[in-house]
Amino acid sequence: MKLAEALIERAEIHKKNCQLVNRIKSNAKVQEGDLPSEKPEELIDEYENGMARFLELVQRINETNCKTHFDDTRNISDAIALRDCLGAKIRAYREFYEHAVIKMDRYSKNEIKFVSCLDAKELQNQINAMSKEYRELDTKLQGINWTVDLI
Repeated sequence: MKLAEALIERAEIHKKNCQLVNRIKSNAKVQEGDLPSEKPEELIDEYENGMARFLELVQRINETNCKTHFDDTRNISDAIALRDCLGAKIRAYREFYEHAVIKMDRYSKNEIKFVSCLDAKELQNQINAMSKEYRELDTKLQGINWTVDLI
């Protein structure tokens, strides 16, 4: 099994287990005299089986990510950490940008005038550079995921 296939299966199990949790909660109690539409015990068994497989996949994915080289200095785990950090920084810088851009919503000269303390153009340039780095990193990660066998 390739690493990418394990990642896809992990995502599918996570989605299915979230749905199972909702189904279990919906069938956990019924009005006296009624029957649940599904047996909660069977749903819990299905959930437990899914979680066992989920745990196995996560452990194997983590081991593979730690032992597989991304480039000369980093493994896949390091590259994922960098990508996640870049994503967080991009989101933050976009918020900085939104707050730095002056919106003219004054109706008269007597109202308060705001001035930006940040260079919006420079912020946008930084966002663009980080976004490019993120895309390149993510593309390389995706490619590696399809070539590496799951440990």
